[in-house]
Amino acid sequence: MGSIGFDNNQYLKLQSENIRKRIEQFGGKLYLEFGGKLFDDYHAARVLPGFQPDSKVRMLLEMKDEAEIVLVISADDIERSKRRGDLGITYDDDVLRLIDAFREIGLYVGSVVITHYRSQHTAELFQKRLESLGVRTYRHYVIPDYPSDLALIVSDEGFGKNDYVETSRSLIVVTAPGPGSGKMATCLSQLYHEHKRGISAGYAKFETFPIWNLPLKHPVNLAYEAATADLNDVNMIDPWHLEAYNETTVNYNRDVEIFPVLNAMLERIRGKSPYKSPTDMGVNMAGFCITDDEVCRRASRQEIIRRWYGAACAVRRGMGDPEELRKIELIMRNAGITTDERPVVKAALDRAEETGGPAMAIQLPDGRIITGKTASLLGAASACLLNALKALADIDKKTLLISRNIIAPIQRLKVEHMGGHNPRLHTDETLMALSICAVTNPMADLAMEQLGALRGSEAHSSVILSRVDESLFAHLGVLVTCEPRYQMKKLYHK
Repeated sequence: MGSIGFDNNQYLKLQSENIRKRIEQFGGKLYLEFGGKLFDDYHAARVLPGFQPDSKVRMLLEMKDEAEIVLVISADDIERSKRRGDLGITYDDDVLRLIDAFREIGLYVGSVVITHYRSQHTAELFQKRLESLGVRTYRHYVIPDYPSDLALIVSDEGFGKNDYVETSRSLIVVTAPGPGSGKMATCLSQLYHEHKRGISAGYAKFETFPIWNLPLKHPVNLAYEAATADLNDVNMIDPWHLEAYNETTVNYNRDVEIFPVLNAMLERIRGKSPYKSPTDMGVNMAGFCITDDEVCRRASRQEIIRRWYGAACAVRRGMGDPEELRKIELIMRNAGITTDERPVVKAALDRAEETGGPAMAIQLPDGRIITGKTASLLGAASACLLNALKALADIDKKTLLISRNIIAPIQRLKVEHMGGHNPRLHTDETLMALSICAVTNPMADLAMEQLGALRGSEAHSSVILSRVDESLFAHLGVLVTCEPRYQMKKLYHK
């Protein structure tokens, strides 16, 4: 654990150079579609150890005077309250978070585009909310037979029906809370409208995954398929690039499908398209910055396993699609990946079998595996968290960090006054109690100081964790998976 397989500084250098070349290529105005996440790209950081989650935005800051951000969100995602898996917040809330985050670092947010609009009530409410906050908001509609009917798409009844997004800068960065939001269609629609207004504009794409110059079945690219299993994305050899250059590159189905549309658009606008393939559209240099392929392979295999557990738990909760789970299972089977490769799984299950109750295991960044069991005062997650902090601080595991005099009042508050049924402390309550004890207990204070050292740890629970525990571990940077089963056999779980 903790090995580096990716040179982030080289990545920033190469990526910036290629974006600037693309801007120069088109001259007046460039719509740059940013795939993945601009902020907090934790997926890339997990599968490419050494990649920094804020790498993309750091590059934009070098061009902030020319850059304008346009955020895109699908009305369908608003309607179904789609959530970011890493942060646990809905896409519409994430739009607001991203606007604040961009503004805080000095990047200009011009507007929000709601795509796939079909008069969804929740989308209309979100538009009103944005406009009440002073954010310009536009609607883009569903086009029948998109992307196959080129004549309809590239017409006043296709892209022409969409709102024209008014922009004021030369570099328009089109981004979204997550995949499938309609970023590319937004860019193409804008090219159509700009052309009608006599404005010269171009398009390029900044997509980290799949990495075009890695093999099709490389674990880094398979991890991308697992991450987008809900979208039915499929990595594939770019047939356009193979035909044009006799060179094998990797792209994914949506880009391959949309390429004829983009090509037709650019031919109408410029007379000739500058691109011969979807791969040509991209400016992704990540594949040139992998310094240790084996480290990235191992990290990506672990990510695929985590994705499987996440999908399995979502299905068990009644919030996931079984087809998504089956797709990840197929990826694992074809790549020869099993959950046995995740050491904390066996450790947690062995501890659960030994104690006859829920258990949890954490693998620290130095490789040590710490376990915790369910007790009368603490849940398994809380016990494991405390044991991990003790291990990091070299405190004897038998040392009592939290006084029972502190725990008892919290339990009474939960059960007698808050109407709770489980008196055991969740992880957030445990840390609050630990912080109180740290005022007078030097050992508790020493344990608190280790919280930052947990970042990058792996963990597994023998049962599905509460949302509170999941959220806390996410904030601490601990990568948690759970067995797809509940602690108790009942129909309602908080």
